[in-house]
Amino acid sequence: MATETGLAARGVIPPLVTPLDEHGDVDRRSLERLVSFQLEAGVDGVFVGGSTGEIALLDGEQRRAVVEVAVGTVAGAVPVLAGAVATGTRPVIEHARQAARLGADAVVVTGPFYVQPHPDEIVTHFQRVRDALDVPVVAYDIPSAVGTRLTPEVVSTLAEARLAVAVKDSSGDIAAFREILRRTGPAFPALTGSELFADTALELGAAGVVPGLGNVDPHGFVRLHRAVADGDVRAARAEQERLARLFTITTVADRARIGVTAGAVGALKAALALRGVLDHPAANPPLLPLDESETRAVADLLTEQGLLGS
Repeated sequence: MATETGLAARGVIPPLVTPLDEHGDVDRRSLERLVSFQLEAGVDGVFVGGSTGEIALLDGEQRRAVVEVAVGTVAGAVPVLAGAVATGTRPVIEHARQAARLGADAVVVTGPFYVQPHPDEIVTHFQRVRDALDVPVVAYDIPSAVGTRLTPEVVSTLAEARLAVAVKDSSGDIAAFREILRRTGPAFPALTGSELFADTALELGAAGVVPGLGNVDPHGFVRLHRAVADGDVRAARAEQERLARLFTITTVADRARIGVTAGAVGALKAALALRGVLDHPAANPPLLPLDESETRAVADLLTEQGLLGS
């Protein structure tokens, strides 16, 4: 049954990509390097099995491997969050229990999808997941993937009933995010998944950032977070502008050739391969990788931002 387990869901917690080898298996050595790269940058946690980690495409062995490697590499230095994302409550509980057995400090859970749930069904989903676990649950709002929202009303219900210990907001809706902050208060950490208004969210009271771009430049997001914490608005704005420019790597892919997810995840993996962190930039099928010209465009943007030698 559930116990009251603390979680430091604050600061910079990048949602890591899932490195794959030439056979499509989790590339453990690359993942170890990626986690170590994040720790060296000073992140406050790591999140495996998120949207950036291709959670909807991972099989059971891949899910097991990413949590196992992350927990082993972190070795208690920072919390490890693991995604437990599936269409319904029973598979979410199964995935969450596996992550907990492997040592994850918390699980990150969306609302159910495919079935178009009512808000009350979403709350019931979280109630049943929470009751089945002895690790904290972080609620995850990503309507672009799930199709429904964790509205401020739902999030405040989850907070008040202690069905979640924090929320990761990837809705892109800054007005709704502000309302979540107003309703829940500082005792319930609200994390933004936005790369483009991370500074604004932090200034509004966000507890931290969960940026996919943090895979490639964790140091930049750590600097941004510290600048806001220090009240240095000018430094925070400058860092945000630089990161926004770097984020354009996710738009270089030809949308007539591959989809939005493949373009974004492929760009992050290509950038990490160019930086020597990953051995291969491959993604799970059906996602296709960037082509040679798109990879060159990523390299040019990394060079422009001083992240790759000319």
